[in-house]
Amino acid sequence: MVKIGGNELDRPEWVSACAKALAAGGPTVIVHGGGRAVSGLSRRLSLPVEKRDGLRVTTPQVAEVVEMVLAGPVNRLLVTALRAAGLDAIGLSGADGGLLTATQMAGGLGYVGEITRVRTALLESLLLAGLMPVIAPVTPDPAGSPVALNVNADSAAAVVAAALRATELLFVSDVAGVQVGGVPQATISTGDIERLIAEGTASDGMAAKLRSAGQALAGGAHAVRIGDLRMLTEPSAGTRLVTSASSSPVLA
Repeated sequence: MVKIGGNELDRPEWVSACAKALAAGGPTVIVHGGGRAVSGLSRRLSLPVEKRDGLRVTTPQVAEVVEMVLAGPVNRLLVTALRAAGLDAIGLSGADGGLLTATQMAGGLGYVGEITRVRTALLESLLLAGLMPVIAPVTPDPAGSPVALNVNADSAAAVVAAALRATELLFVSDVAGVQVGGVPQATISTGDIERLIAEGTASDGMAAKLRSAGQALAGGAHAVRIGDLRMLTEPSAGTRLVTSASSSPVLA
């Protein structure tokens, strides 16, 4: 299971390298972001770009942009690159086939969703057919609104990985791993996540990744790492998240 960060998706050489590295692996489900592209189009349309704790404040107008960008050009970009690398990728949104079900998150963020159900049988059948699902994290609004819910990609990846009991979940971006005091960490304990966030060591997108990593492990994923493309080919690359009982303390 792989979550691909949205900030790198406007770099064709990075996307191509990612696709080639994925081609060397086994059956994989991909969840992708696309925050930079969403922000860019929002600004061009004079819509607000606001985030709180790494989550986008999503008005109905911004929700339309999120769905158009993530389920459209960003998803297509990834699928095209993966197919060029020899992978039989298929693009999906959370709405397709009832793949993801979500409720609107509390906290005044607007049309932001929190996943409550994953149709794992659909993903498993696609994997068995030799297909690589590429998921844009938008879902229908259960209240019946025509506006889709925007689900944070890190959180979506965590929930999907937990539902599939994934062997490993990789949060892939252009950051080599988690640093504490400027020192890259080989491992971080889930018990240290909230302390690192409270201290400001992890903020915004990294805070969201760490919380999602903890969520994935608690939900049933067997292993989680945060790092760059090297994780796709090197088992020791990146920062591995470990449960509190099996961890050693992070550097202060």
